[in-house]
This record gives sequence, C-alpha cells and structure tokens, in this order.
Amino acid sequence: DVQLQASGGGWVQAGGSLRLSCATSGFDFNDDAIGWFRQAPGLEREAISCIDNRDDTTYYVDSVKGRFTISSDSAKNTVYLQMNSVKPEDTAVYYCAADVSCGPRLGAVIGQYDYWGQGTLVTVSS
Repeated sequence: DVQLQASGGGWVQAGGSLRLSCATSGFDFNDDAIGWFRQAPGLEREAISCIDNRDDTTYYVDSVKGRFTISSDSAKNTVYLQMNSVKPEDTAVYYCAADVSCGPRLGAVIGQYDYWGQGTLVTVSS
C-alpha cells in the first residue's frame, strides 16, 4: 500500500533554515509526482511545491519561490523540501502527497489527492 511519512519539522528562528523529508513506499517513485503542502491554524491546506520524478519538473508557488527548494532522491524514495530564509508566516503543519498534478494546478485539485503523509509541524519564531 502507498505510504508517505513526512519528518524534519521543528522550531526555527526567522531567517533560518530547515529541511523536511518525505519518505515514500508502495508505488513507483520514479513514475510519480510528489507535492508539499501546508496548513496553518484556521486556514485551508495550501500547495507549496512539487516535483515530477518522470522529467524532474519542479513547481513553486510565489510565496516560497526563491526560498524553498524541492529535490528528490530515487535511491531512498524520498523527496526533500529545503526551507531557507523562513518567515513567521511559514508556520504550519507541512504535508507531502503522492500522485499530484505538478504545475499551476497543484493546489486547484488538492481535494482529489488520495495519498498523504501524516504531517510535520514547522514553527518559525520572529
């Protein structure tokens, strides 16, 4: 069965860095697209970034572009999200999902994604 496990969250000061990991299993990692999402308290879950392992295409929403970097390690079936220059507004629970539509529609069809990790909390202090 498909499994995703997000990890790496924690507390970080504004301007600092953090790297999240999404370990996956149960599907063909190299034939899939993995996305990162986040949900802040009281807000809806939003898309952040994705990577399509079939052609290494990446996508970022404007709010994280230039600060966050997504990458993929096929040997470990793991996708990473390197978060640099973090801001207090980046505070949220971060989730990864498999079989996503990697591109501008990443967040538009969020309700259609079936495979999610359990989430990891990132807290950015000012």
